[in-house]
Amino acid sequence: MRPATLRPAYGRGMPRPYPAAWLGVGLLLLAALACALPVPTLPPLPTELPGAETVAPASPRVQVVVATPTPLPDALVAEATAEDLLLINLYARVNPGVVNIDVAAGAGETASIFGSGSGFLIDAEGHIVTNNHVVEGADTIWVTFSDGSLREAEVLGTDPFSDLAVLKVDDLPPGAVPLELGDSDTLQVGQRVIAIGNPFGLQGTMTVGIISALGRVLPTVTTATGGSFSNPEIIQTDAAINPGNSGGPLLDSAGRVIGVNTAIRTTTGGNMGVGFAVPVNTVKRIVPRLISEGTYHYPYLGITADNRFTLAQLAHELDLPVTHGVLVSAVEPGGPADRAGIRGGTRTARVLGTTVQVGGDIIIAIDGHPIQDFNDLIAYLVRETEVGQVVTVTIVRDGKQMDIPVRLGERPR
Repeated sequence: MRPATLRPAYGRGMPRPYPAAWLGVGLLLLAALACALPVPTLPPLPTELPGAETVAPASPRVQVVVATPTPLPDALVAEATAEDLLLINLYARVNPGVVNIDVAAGAGETASIFGSGSGFLIDAEGHIVTNNHVVEGADTIWVTFSDGSLREAEVLGTDPFSDLAVLKVDDLPPGAVPLELGDSDTLQVGQRVIAIGNPFGLQGTMTVGIISALGRVLPTVTTATGGSFSNPEIIQTDAAINPGNSGGPLLDSAGRVIGVNTAIRTTTGGNMGVGFAVPVNTVKRIVPRLISEGTYHYPYLGITADNRFTLAQLAHELDLPVTHGVLVSAVEPGGPADRAGIRGGTRTARVLGTTVQVGGDIIIAIDGHPIQDFNDLIAYLVRETEVGQVVTVTIVRDGKQMDIPVRLGERPR
């Protein structure tokens, strides 16, 4: 056979290499030598050096990281400390004036406790303010002061409309102090408030929150004649109020009473962040009468109104001439409004799927004070008027405005 010719991979003009055959022979010789020659073996490295000590292998080092809280500015720490001291000092000053109230059916050995609540001392004569619903139906009432002293109390007066009551103890234990009454007309939403009372019988419990809203209205009494009345100007708070807090004080940051804790809105029976308190200015107006007369006489206009809708809603649906005020649904026959000539509704109409009484007068002011809605009307009558007082009621009738003098009567019970 002719030997294979290896063709160079280059171009013309370059030096000719050795023939490929020679290269193949050289590679074969090297391969043979590689197979035939023994591979030298190196001696193992010593594991110990002469004269050296044996050292055990070191254990893995565990690194511990210590987390140090980021230091707060001194000013911030001082501010937080001042807040704590304010509440600590307030509790020390006020709690001796807050009492636990236990109510029982029967007297003496047959007395059986059926409820409890809270209250607070308002003077050095032993007068204690609480809720009407705390003492309602009680035959025997015991008051426990913060030092554990126990006194039996008598009821001087009650008012179911405001849910207030006044108790009296004959003597006070040492250290019992009356609480200062504040001014609920100056309150603002967002203001901090403190509640002290006896929730679930846990005497001397303090909770902190804010005023969540003002001017709420709570239903209170349905009279024997079927009339329903509301408690106006109620304070709403998110300070924890639970069963047993009723009758206890709601306080401002200075320790002044601004309200009487009275109710919660709940679906569980406990606090859900919506509590209500009777404003202290209502206390100032009603409690002196409860002490002197045992009851409070409320002025009475003698009208009814549908509270399910605002006048603005009714005005939109019924094309009324005003959007604020009270549309009179009916007047009490022979009552103050009826005697003065105020007219109630004359027909019914469907508003948002509900039947309402329409066609009556619209009250827009009393004594020049603008009336926004029915709750505003009740609040004004309770706060600013008396039984037997003559007031000027401004109404809109058939699109015309007129003033009607009305002598107020007394609210039925």
